[in-house]
Amino acid sequence: MASNGSTTVGHPITCKAAIVWGPSEPLVIQEVRVDPPKRLEVRMKVLYTSICHTDLSAWKGENELQRAYPRILGHEAAGVVESVGEGVEDLKPGDHVVPIFTGECGSCTYCKSDKTNLCNDFRVNPFKSTMVRDGKTRFSAVGPTGGEPVPVYHFLNTSTFSEYTVLDSACVVRINPSAPLERMCLLSCGISTGVGAAWNTANVTEGSTVAIFGLGAVGLAVAEGSRLRGASKIIGVDINPEKFIKGKEMGITDFINPKEHKAVNEVIKEMTNGGVDYSFECAGNVDVLREAFVSTHDGWGRTIVLGIHPTPRMLPLHPMELFDGRHITGCVFGDFKGKSQLPDIVDKCIKGEIKINFDGFITHELPFEEINQAFQLLEEGKSLRCLLTL
Repeated sequence: MASNGSTTVGHPITCKAAIVWGPSEPLVIQEVRVDPPKRLEVRMKVLYTSICHTDLSAWKGENELQRAYPRILGHEAAGVVESVGEGVEDLKPGDHVVPIFTGECGSCTYCKSDKTNLCNDFRVNPFKSTMVRDGKTRFSAVGPTGGEPVPVYHFLNTSTFSEYTVLDSACVVRINPSAPLERMCLLSCGISTGVGAAWNTANVTEGSTVAIFGLGAVGLAVAEGSRLRGASKIIGVDINPEKFIKGKEMGITDFINPKEHKAVNEVIKEMTNGGVDYSFECAGNVDVLREAFVSTHDGWGRTIVLGIHPTPRMLPLHPMELFDGRHITGCVFGDFKGKSQLPDIVDKCIKGEIKINFDGFITHELPFEEINQAFQLLEEGKSLRCLLTL
């Protein structure tokens, strides 16, 4: 592995990365060349990374239109800045940082609006597999059969399954150096997405009722955010009863296994006198999405969509159902503006003003070389987050 010092600045780095060469093929730990950052780009030394279901979906190639191989996946990580390209003024070598898959350039119409966390150039785009500014990659590697190095594609603006990666500066957040990077890694996606969905998108209020469909890391982060907001009833819905034990630790008060009950929405309405105030769809299943929607109380219920939906099926709702006063909306990265707001969240966590149970989400820790085992654990539903140390 290349050393982290001035000798690498401005030069390509050869390091280890986990490359996926085809749908569902085992990731290959091999040498990759990482080019220096260009204008407004940052080269980051990744110290910790973890895997979420978005990585799992991309690895499987579930949506053919999103397939791009060879590719370096990964988007949840933490590390330090190795070097910066021309024009980068808010970051410097040695800064402690987390990458964000939905960037914040700070100058577009979206970034200047307080109504959205989208960015014109750096919003989530699963079809994008190259750097935004020149349409090229910063990675190259020799294929399984040898020969000349070939370009290796990027993923979600980040590509963190590599000892070094290159990102646009809009997708890099500097954080307090006293924060533990192995825990702050989770702010790159899962915790920010779930907690932010409860705080920002839904604006869960004290004493309200919540139903969460899908108790993976994002669903449990919603529970954590709802608990911190003082929700009186937090209902967890999942077909895996093993998740109920962890859910109870994270603040869920009631559990429903769809395999053991009549229609879930009927059970929820009985439990809450007509439906919950807020429901969160975290499973990535359109049938579950419908169940989440009709589980909310008519007149004011809000449904927040967080699950990734690779299926071409459309929203399973009839327009007339919206006249009952229920609302439905999607949520990306918890509606947080990453560069503007995450540093403050980190500072408040350090001070104890926000008490997020980071440790509760990390169920496994493995060396980077065992990344395929980490994928297997997630696919089998045995892990929430497996922390990989590079």
